[in-house]
Amino acid sequence: MFGYHPQHHLLYDVVIIAIYFVPTIVALVRHHQQSVAIFLVNFMLGWTLIGWIGSLIWSFTNPHRA
Repeated sequence: MFGYHPQHHLLYDVVIIAIYFVPTIVALVRHHQQSVAIFLVNFMLGWTLIGWIGSLIWSFTNPHRA
């Protein structure tokens, strides 16, 4: 019942990766013009938490020029 289940490990990995890429997902959903740059910052610096927060804030900025 409480033994090792590979399915749980896979689910855990998918959830962690999804959380890690929340800034990129937000940018893509909002059609942000800088989605690629946000992805790169998220991918390269997201592990620092400062990079993750920075890319998250950036993904919520205005995606379209007025």
